[in-house]
Amino acid sequence: MKRKPCSVAPPTEDHDEKPNLLKRKDDETTSKAGFFSSSKQILTLCLVFRMVNSLLVQTYFNPDEHWQALEVAHRIAFGYGHLTWEWSKGIRSYLHPMMFVPLYKFLSFFGLDTPWFMIRSPRLLQSVISSVGDFYLYKLAHRIFGEHVAQWTLFSQLVNWFTFFCFTRTLSNNLETVLTLIGLYYWPSFRHSSKHFLLASRKWGLVVAALACAVRPTSAITWLYVGLLELFETKDRIKFIFLEVAPIGLLVLGFTCLVDWLMYGSWIFVPLNFLKFNFLSSGGDYYGTHKWHWYFTQGFTVMLFTFIPFTIAGVFQSRQWKLFGLMAWVLGLYSMLGHKEFRFVMPVLPIALMFSGYSLASLEDTVSKDINRKISSNLRNKCPSRMQFGLFFLLVTNLPMALYMSLVHQRGSEDVMNFLSHEALEDRVKSVLFLTPCHATPYYSTLHRNLPMRFLDCSPTESRETHDESDRFMIDPVGFLSDMVKGWAVPSHIVLFDSQEKQLKGFLISHSFIEIKRFFHAHFKVDRELQGSIVVYTLTSQ
Repeated sequence: MKRKPCSVAPPTEDHDEKPNLLKRKDDETTSKAGFFSSSKQILTLCLVFRMVNSLLVQTYFNPDEHWQALEVAHRIAFGYGHLTWEWSKGIRSYLHPMMFVPLYKFLSFFGLDTPWFMIRSPRLLQSVISSVGDFYLYKLAHRIFGEHVAQWTLFSQLVNWFTFFCFTRTLSNNLETVLTLIGLYYWPSFRHSSKHFLLASRKWGLVVAALACAVRPTSAITWLYVGLLELFETKDRIKFIFLEVAPIGLLVLGFTCLVDWLMYGSWIFVPLNFLKFNFLSSGGDYYGTHKWHWYFTQGFTVMLFTFIPFTIAGVFQSRQWKLFGLMAWVLGLYSMLGHKEFRFVMPVLPIALMFSGYSLASLEDTVSKDINRKISSNLRNKCPSRMQFGLFFLLVTNLPMALYMSLVHQRGSEDVMNFLSHEALEDRVKSVLFLTPCHATPYYSTLHRNLPMRFLDCSPTESRETHDESDRFMIDPVGFLSDMVKGWAVPSHIVLFDSQEKQLKGFLISHSFIEIKRFFHAHFKVDRELQGSIVVYTLTSQ
């Protein structure tokens, strides 16, 4: 019996107009797809996986997960919570935080607003949303490349360490990513269908694109490329602009402005304020800058990790230049901004993993009968091990990384607030002072008690040479705290990292504070000195 070789002949068809060879083979074997033959089963797989994923994520990643989403939603739902300076400047839309308000109301109504549910339920809700993104990535890959590539694309998406680590967090970037995947699925330029169906599909794509831009104005970078591509290819350009883009865009923009008007209490045009701060004044640079090539040499490469060779191979094998162009366009434009973060380019990570899916499908299947005739018996015998080695390589490099980053690295910030929320539930906390870099822990959305709390402010100052509270504390902890105690209301609890505790321990003991709890935080430093653990001190005289 002949065994199938793993080698793949380079596709010779134009993928912008016709299905590729892998897709052609899938069309002949769709009925044999088994589990993947049912959309409901695929969606269920994604949902169950992401829900388990969300429960395994117990670490702190980016402050916006709490401070720009859950903290705002908690304030709306319960009447207390901290709004950062961005909300006074009107550069944030309430559209994303409002998603979590019904959840909080539901928990409160049924008496389920306990520490466990307050911490876990938002991420469980996000896991449902993220599973929809996984599902539409599968559908998008199926639409462009066929069933087999779609299966390996989903495998890549679920196994990639950064997707596991980040995708179930309550960041607006994750909602943007989900909307981007849905929009690309409906967009005509990335599918093969009848003209009549494409026009109807395009309108759905426009609605989703407009929502993505409403959630995060920077999503316009993605949709500018897609829109220009469609404008170049469509014959009805006037109709596309004035009868589709303009009405749908204005409708979604009007809805967003209405939501913000109700919440801000006045008319606020968030996209313009966002543009002024982040692009025209480079306000984001206040929180740090990177070299122009950071996404290519560090950021995006770390996110892809060991999928890099498979992604590169998939790009050249598939020759799907439109999708590759979108990825390059987004990375290129974001590289022009000084302030860079991993999460900013999250929407194009699944696209890169789709190319990995193509490469993995190519490793497993044969396409050309000519190669099957010419390949030697010895090489055929090695093909299965080649595939197995690739899968083993991806699993053994991504799974430990995903679990370590989700369960171990920087978990102290989450653990300390979990502890304080239980203590507050037992009425053992009266007030809290956070002597940490600003926004280093969750806040009221986790504590869920209306108690006085104070953290070190890091709002942008008029001059970048002027140090904010957080900076001044990090430079001279003892001097800063000595000045603070002259007029402070003595807190019942103080939270700080061990790196500052070494300098302040004597001061705290002299003011009747003792250590009551210590939580592991990290094995290695991130952007400051090593913060190995986070410590809670309490006032002995309370």
